[in-house]
Amino acid sequence: MKQAQAEQIATTLGELATPCLILDAERMERNIARLKARLDGLGVMLRPHLKTSKSVDVARRVMTSPSGPATVSTLLEAEQFAAAGVRDIVYAVGIAPAKLPQVLALRAGGADVTVVLDTVEQAQAVAKASRQAGTHIPALIEIDCDGHRSGVLPTDRQLLLNIGRTLEDGAELRGVITHAGDSYLARGAEALRRCAEVERRSVVDAATLLREAGLPCPVVSVGSTPTAHNAADLSGVTEVRAGVFVFFDLVMAGIGVCQVDDIALSVLATVIGHQRDKGWIVVDAGWMALSQDRGTRKQAVDQGYGLVCDAAGVPYPDLIVAEANQEHGIITVRPGSKGKLPDLAIGDRVRILPNHACATGAQHRAYQVVRGASDRVEAEWSRFGGW
Repeated sequence: MKQAQAEQIATTLGELATPCLILDAERMERNIARLKARLDGLGVMLRPHLKTSKSVDVARRVMTSPSGPATVSTLLEAEQFAAAGVRDIVYAVGIAPAKLPQVLALRAGGADVTVVLDTVEQAQAVAKASRQAGTHIPALIEIDCDGHRSGVLPTDRQLLLNIGRTLEDGAELRGVITHAGDSYLARGAEALRRCAEVERRSVVDAATLLREAGLPCPVVSVGSTPTAHNAADLSGVTEVRAGVFVFFDLVMAGIGVCQVDDIALSVLATVIGHQRDKGWIVVDAGWMALSQDRGTRKQAVDQGYGLVCDAAGVPYPDLIVAEANQEHGIITVRPGSKGKLPDLAIGDRVRILPNHACATGAQHRAYQVVRGASDRVEAEWSRFGGW
């Protein structure tokens, strides 16, 4: 195994089988340092969301310590990271009662796993499971800050108190949590600052209601990459969760949170054909490699299934994967642009920047790690999927 790993590290991009996932560690490290410095200046803790990377190697570089804190979106993630020594974990998806035995097993193994909920029924299930197990499962009440998906309205005092009091009957009310999902629809720094302030105010107000009623609320948690990069004030907040900032992607670039040159993730593909009369270049990366995420479709610039770069990661002007079949990607010049189709021969390599780093990453089992413009693959980092 060690010998095989050494051979892998010694390879170059030109020797890799395609399609495969490329991670520019230089860009990743820059992205991590950028957000950490920002949050340090605002006086809040970073609880990175590890759902984007699903990788122990990446997690160790983004967490503030080997034991966390961390956020996950599946209990499989919680298990994998707990096995690697992570101890402070928030499972940031509404808890299903049937998953509580899994949570209890993780906690019995030494991981402080906190669940999230927004109904009295869930709180009853968590409290009952706690009493039966002779422990206190900690829970955060999810707050709806923008009507995006789920959560309790911060003004719904009665529901907040009912959930909190139900948890206190056996479990542990640890605080409140929210996610500004509508920030992904915002455009421009001012709009993003407004989203961040709405996010902050919602959980701070909810925490105040709980505390005034005599209920504990030590944790006040907010989180999205757009708001994390645009919040002007995080007074009353104890932690920020964000995930895609580690790699960034074309959706984040379209929102204005990053530049295309900040995107650390790409898919390496090989030219396998041409349809010159149609203006097509065909590569061996279809939606199985790129994902079907079309998150830029409603943005000002539609990036198709991904923006095409040369083998060193430099974007070709207005060159996109316009169509994708299961294993074929169709590269064309963006309609209406002044870009020109590059002269790429059969066997040439390109790198395709993703619309959504989480979705594209999920199609692959490992990262081939490079640094900047170098074509040397310095490591292979495994990643996992599933639930």
